[in-house]
Amino acid sequence: MNLALIVIIVVAIVLAIVGGLNSALQWLLWVALIVGVIALIVFLFRVIRGGART
Repeated sequence: MNLALIVIIVVAIVLAIVGGLNSALQWLLWVALIVGVIALIVFLFRVIRGGART
């Protein structure tokens, strides 16, 4: 009976860690998308300003 309890606890801990990693990865994905869009906007502004000066 104790072995079954230990197995259940280990499985619960593994599932909690995987769920936490999944949540963290989704958050990091959104942050990466936002930073990428900002970088693209800055790049486009530099290209437009550079082309207008010359």
